[in-house]
Parts: sequence; C-alpha cells; structure tokens
Amino acid sequence: METVVASSSSALSASPEAFEALSWEAWWRNDVEALFEARELAYRAYRAAGDDLGAARMACWLGTDSVDFRGQTAVASGWLARARRLLEGREETLEYGLLLIHEAEKLMYVGDTDTAIAHGSEALALARRLGHFDLESLATSTIGLAQVFAGYVDEGSRRLEEAASAALADELDQTWAAGWCCCYLIYGCEQVRDYERAVQWCRSIEEWATRRLGALQHTCRARYASVLVWQGAWDAAEAELTEAMRALVELRPPAVSDAGARLGELRRRQARAEEALRLFEEAPAHPLSILGMGELHLDAGEVRAARDRAEEYLRDGASGPATPRAAGLELLARAAAAEGDLVTARAALAELTAVAERLGTVPSRASVAWAAGFVAEAAADLGEARVAFEDAARLFHRVGAPWDEARALIALARVLDRDGRPADADHHQARADALLGGLHGRASEPAGSEPSGARSPLTSREREVLGLIARGLTNRDVARALVVSEHTVNRHMTNILGKLEVGSRSAAVALALRDGLIDNV
Repeated sequence: METVVASSSSALSASPEAFEALSWEAWWRNDVEALFEARELAYRAYRAAGDDLGAARMACWLGTDSVDFRGQTAVASGWLARARRLLEGREETLEYGLLLIHEAEKLMYVGDTDTAIAHGSEALALARRLGHFDLESLATSTIGLAQVFAGYVDEGSRRLEEAASAALADELDQTWAAGWCCCYLIYGCEQVRDYERAVQWCRSIEEWATRRLGALQHTCRARYASVLVWQGAWDAAEAELTEAMRALVELRPPAVSDAGARLGELRRRQARAEEALRLFEEAPAHPLSILGMGELHLDAGEVRAARDRAEEYLRDGASGPATPRAAGLELLARAAAAEGDLVTARAALAELTAVAERLGTVPSRASVAWAAGFVAEAAADLGEARVAFEDAARLFHRVGAPWDEARALIALARVLDRDGRPADADHHQARADALLGGLHGRASEPAGSEPSGARSPLTSREREVLGLIARGLTNRDVARALVVSEHTVNRHMTNILGKLEVGSRSAAVALALRDGLIDNV
C-alpha cells in the first residue's frame, strides 16, 4: 500500500478524492504508514483545491487515527482544532457533524460526559436537518455511551441499542460507522457490567462482523473478551485476547495495554497470580491494571496495598463520570473492611449503593451485596453478612457469572462456618468447588497437551494445592492464592493425604516430587 501511495503521488496530485479512497483502503488493511501518508496527501490536496470541507474531513480522521494508532493525544488535539477552524461558518454540513462526533469521543476519554452529550445532541439535530442517517446513528450512539458513563443507564442503553440495531440491519451506508456503533454498545455494556445484555448482542454483532468485516476489529475483540471472561468462557476469552494482543502490537500499539490488562484479569481469575501481576505491571496506569493489582493484593491478604490501589483508582476518576467509580468503590469497601476501618468501608459502600441505584442493573446490585457482606462480617454481624452473600450469589447466578458466584458462595460458607453451621458451610462450599472446578478444568491446560501428572491419583486442583504447599505456603496462604476458603484447602489436603497414603504434608510433597506429580520448586 505504501508503494501504491508513493508511486501515485504525482499522477493523482489533482485528485484528493483518490488519496482519500486510498486512505480508507489502507485503514481496512491496517497499513498504518500508508494510512497516514494517504490521509495527509488528501488533506493537502483538498487544501490546494480550496475544498475546506474535504480538508476538514481528513483533519478529523487524522486526529482520531493519531490516537488510535499512535496514542498521540496532543497531535489529535491539533488536527481536530484545525478541522474546527476550517469549518467556521460551515456548521450546517456533514463534516461539522462528524467533527462533533470525533470531539465527543475524545471528551469521553477524559470523563467530560456532559460536553460529550451536548456534542452528540448537536450532531443529532444536524443529522436530522440534513437527512443523513449515518450521522444520526453515530450521534445516537455517542449520546448513549456518554449517558451510560454518566450513570443514565436506561436511556443510554436504549440509544446504544437503537444505533446498533440500525447497523446490524445494514441501514448505514458506511461500514466503519456501523462498526463504530456496535463497538460503542459492547463498551457501554462492559462499563456497567451488564454482561447479560452484552451476551445477547455480541452474538449478533459477531455474526454481522464476520459477514461484513471478516471478524470483529481487534479493539472490540478485547472488549468482547471481557464479556466471555465474565461468562466463564475462559478458553474463548483467551483466544480473543491473545489474537487481539498479537495483532495490536503491530497495528495499534496504544491499544495493547488495554488488551493486556484484560488478559491480566483473566489470569487473576485463573489463580495465575504471577502472570496476572506481570501483565498488570506492563500497563501500570491502565484503570483495569490498578484495580487488578488491588484485587491481587487483597487475595494475598495485603490489605493496606489493596486499599492504596482502590484509592488511586478513585483519585484518578474523582471528577469523572459516576459509572466507572463503582469497581473502585467495591474494592475500597472490601479492603477497608478487611483492615478494620468500618467508617471508610461504610462510606464507600454507601456511595457504591447510590451508584448502583442509579445504574439499576443486576450486576451492580450484585456488587453492592458482595461488598456489603464483607462490611457486615467485619462488624461481626454474621446474620447480615450471610444474607448479603446469599444475595450476591443469587444475583451473580442470575446474570451467568460463575466465578463471581463461586466467590460469593465461598464467603457464604466462611460466614456459616463461623456461625457454627458446618453442614450448611460444606454445602455451599461444594457448590463453589463445582463451579470453580469447571472453570479451571476448561482453562488449565493447553488444548492437545497432556498435563503433568496425567496418571496421577490427584485431581488438577489437588496438584495445584500441593504445588503451593511445596513452595512453603500455609493453608491460609494457599486459600488466598486460589481465592477459596481455608476450609476448602483443609479438605483438599485431607483428600491428598488419603490418596497418597501418607500421614503428613511434608511426606505428601516428597512423594509427589519423586513421582513427578508436581513440578520441582
């Protein structure tokens, strides 16, 4: 593509439309160098021809491409400012409407949802005056996503779904515009953790993308993977994230950190803490990484560090929209409760509850119940903690979130055990073990490979437990690393000793190392 552009420079010098067409061909092929060369040639040719509308159109795309492909926000700001200057006195044009859409996207990046909504609304009114349906759909989608960010979830979701429906029905002339609307819908669902809605839409979007684009765009694939992680479809999520990261390294380096942070969250859920930490540390400023590191600290009992990460996350979005704050508030409530700071824990829970009431989604209600259980348990109100964890487990089950449901069941079992109800505790722990066993079973070994210890009398989970014991971890440490209760680890150890016919932990480790049931440490 670069050769085509370069060799055509003189022949097509009087044809800015040809350069614009070449830029879109390069965009679809992800040929970054050719893309920027063709966009800039088109911009200059339009300027030379006195076509300020065409030049402004190219300036808008150069602004967005500078962010998407190179992470150059300052350069993007310059191009968008240039477009706005070129469009002075031309506010009743399609190009001005597109400028508003491009600017609104950048405003959402920095949390200015009010101005983004205003831009989207202005673009929507303009689109209807011009009778331009692509612009109308883009404006509708833009308003919707900004409203979701701001906490107006019902209205925002309706707008996002309206725009996506038009896209999937092939009502839009421009395929990029249809993809933009679909990607915004997935992003909006993810922001409020409304994965139940996302699952329904993602199937249709994936079918449409395969038909029109060949596959989902890589940035959208990473967001789609978060839906799969929530569902417990870990193999599929890993495939999406691995492919997205592989492609983005070459095509859109700024987006690699986003996909990496999402893969880190998958690794955390898979109890692969060291890999998760490495991925989070590769993108330390990413909000998902900050949250993920906080969760890792809390899993390991490092309460102060977990609280630090929660507070860092909330400081970063202190003046931003309400919706993204929910995850940080949940982490802060749990970390403060574990630290014994009930004042901070209750304050965080109160704000989280207010955000959840505004969002009105089942996952947000589940998040509140999950955090409330820890706060009640820290206050030694086991009855209230039991009810909260029961609610959390039920709500997570309702939206098809098996890993989160299992965590709630583990916490419920712990509370019941403390309350002198061991039989009930065992029942709920068994339910959690079944859920986690299914998840780990699907994601623990690469396809086609024979796991170490394949002829072992131990299950994969028992080998995992014994491997951690061999590294010197206590049962409590193992429980934190695997995100299970200490009661569960004790039961695994009882099973291990029985299957290996030995009487101590050290003997079990020695036998397992000798027979290759676990790796040397």
